[in-house]
Amino acid sequence: MELPTWVPEGVNVTVPNAARVYDYALGGYHNFTVDRDFLHQAEAMMPGLVPMAHANRAYLGRVVRWLAAAGVRQFLDIGSGIPTLGNVHEVAQAAAPDSRVMYVDIDPVAVAHGRAILADNPRATAIEGDLRRPADILNHPEALNLLDLSEPVAVLLNAVLHFVSDDEDPAGIVASIRDALVSGSYFAVSHVAPSGGYDTEEESLRRLYERTPTPFYLRTPDQVASILNGLEIVDPGVVSILDWHPDPEEEADDRPELAVLGAVGRKP
Repeated sequence: MELPTWVPEGVNVTVPNAARVYDYALGGYHNFTVDRDFLHQAEAMMPGLVPMAHANRAYLGRVVRWLAAAGVRQFLDIGSGIPTLGNVHEVAQAAAPDSRVMYVDIDPVAVAHGRAILADNPRATAIEGDLRRPADILNHPEALNLLDLSEPVAVLLNAVLHFVSDDEDPAGIVASIRDALVSGSYFAVSHVAPSGGYDTEEESLRRLYERTPTPFYLRTPDQVASILNGLEIVDPGVVSILDWHPDPEEEADDRPELAVLGAVGRKP
């Protein structure tokens, strides 16, 4: 099988990957047939996953603009996926040109493509890293070169914590990063949640994701809040991503029902 030139050596293109599936859902092209087939199967099991992906991206944009307005100029996006239109560096640097953005992902395709498109951007780059090993990310030479940890940092955990099992201690992971950052730093998360009416479909989808390297775990608002323990959760709290500082022009009647939670917490 001949692969595109942007594919790093050694990438397994026979197993679906969450970052590439998300890229396809957003209309990107850095994905493979196995990823596209996987999304089609998932969408058949639970219609609305593609609108969910777009809503999650819109939420991320609102969060970044809110953080920039709050004075944040450093962003650490862990589990960033493949950079597509409207990603963090574009939103942050449009709001504040001096913003610095470090993307981190476990998928080498996401990292390779990110580094390529950011080659001419001295204030943004991408590195490979695993959220489950936060010390490796915080001590990475490129992260230390780009980010000043003596100043506030916004850590973005967008649609990534639901790939971390309870046994892997997501609250402990967040706490270890929180403890390494100064007061005034922020954490922003989005996380899939039980929908309260689609138990059969959710179980089928969960089993489908078990075929990938990243099975997912649903969590309630209280469980998401507990992961952010030690942070001051800003208004409006842990809510649907559609209700987190929605754009005024959005029509309430046109909004889909989404089982995705969003929250932003500040380190006191």
